[in-house]
Amino acid sequence: MAIAEEKSASEGMVWRLCRMPFWNTGNASSSNSSSQHNQNQIEGSNPHPTSVSSVARSFLPTRRRLRLDPSSKLYFPYEPGKQVRSAIRIKNVSRSFVAFKFQTTAPKSCFMRPPGGILTPGESLIATVFKFVEHPENNEKQSDQKSKVKFKIMSLKVKGMMEYVPELFDEQRDQVAVEQILRVVFLDAERPCPAMEKLKRQLAEAEAALEARKKPPEDNGRQIVGEGLVIDEWKERRERYLARQQVEGVVDSV
Repeated sequence: MAIAEEKSASEGMVWRLCRMPFWNTGNASSSNSSSQHNQNQIEGSNPHPTSVSSVARSFLPTRRRLRLDPSSKLYFPYEPGKQVRSAIRIKNVSRSFVAFKFQTTAPKSCFMRPPGGILTPGESLIATVFKFVEHPENNEKQSDQKSKVKFKIMSLKVKGMMEYVPELFDEQRDQVAVEQILRVVFLDAERPCPAMEKLKRQLAEAEAALEARKKPPEDNGRQIVGEGLVIDEWKERRERYLARQQVEGVVDSV
């Protein structure tokens, strides 16, 4: 009888050992259920969770609206005591209208022409930058002056062609992008180099574009007249009309 009891006890232990995985499974499912409940509570506390795509976009670099040439430097001929010029080509490489604006750390000795403007998609222009070169102090080297003055070009997407005013960048400050910080590099005016030759070509192109804007519009066959004058074409039509009226009046009287 004792043997039977021992056998039944051992069988019960084997049965309990066999059922342990099922018990563990039940516990795991309950723990998963509780963790899922906790996760639902966490998600419920944030009704607008941050998406992965928005986080990824925040780490992406800002897409350039403008292409600059030169891309990061403004070259000036080194002529102490004189006002010298540099040039930079600005091109709108976006699909929208873009306003641009210059800023400098030395507004008293530098200015730009134009200081800003609006470019249509694909449009480009050459801006001229003027700078007064001071005499070096304490035998200061030419290379030591290149980092003193810097220029910044900013861009702003606009809805269409409009009148450019600098206040656009203040009104939409959140949408303004810094395209590039340009540092000044001086060149030896008497020593030819590729950068100096390129600068001369750009300056000549900028001067030609400025002269073209100053010229009156070309004659396309129509005369532009002031107040009180009559265009010859309309004058001829009027004379023919009066002559025809006179002939018709003579015929009617006959």
